[in-house]
Amino acid sequence: MPTRSIVLMSLICTILSGCLANDAERGLAGAATGAVISGATGGDPMAGAVVGGAAGYFCRDLNVAGCRNQ
Repeated sequence: MPTRSIVLMSLICTILSGCLANDAERGLAGAATGAVISGATGGDPMAGAVVGGAAGYFCRDLNVAGCRNQ
């Protein structure tokens, strides 16, 4: 169960953070989203923030569709 939640959270954070202007903004949005989703699903909000922040920050480097500097 925790692995599935982490994967789902990472996917959602990456999708939501793709529309911001730069890596820092996407990282902050991903961290906030990850913490909220993780807390809501019974996980550790700090771990969610770390995973979400990393997903948001590195989505452009990983060539995620829709995630680019504008």
